[in-house]
Amino acid sequence: MKPQTILFVGAIFVFIAVGLGAFGAHGLKTILTEAQLSTYQTAVEYQFYHALALLLVAIISFQFPAATALKWVGILFITGIVLFSGSLYLLVFTATKILGAVTPLGGLAFLAGWLLLSFVALKQLK
Repeated sequence: MKPQTILFVGAIFVFIAVGLGAFGAHGLKTILTEAQLSTYQTAVEYQFYHALALLLVAIISFQFPAATALKWVGILFITGIVLFSGSLYLLVFTATKILGAVTPLGGLAFLAGWLLLSFVALKQLK
């Protein structure tokens, strides 16, 4: 995955997170239960954090083009957003409990992305 693609996807995910966050704060307070709203907010927060992380990965990729593992960090963060936040959004709006089994897979993708990023950093510091 090219740094430009990671930058684009990160910016789109931030855009979506801001929109969904505003929608949740203003449009869903009277529709969702407190527990559903909390789950929704968790999905928005993790999407936002990791979308910003994608922007960071893209910037680092431009600075260190030889660090090809950064593309995998981007892929892991994108996968994490889709699986973690996506499953939580669907869980809130469809009440399909089986989606709760998908959420931890997204969390594992986030963790793997952060761990890989730490290894890239260590390699670049040598």
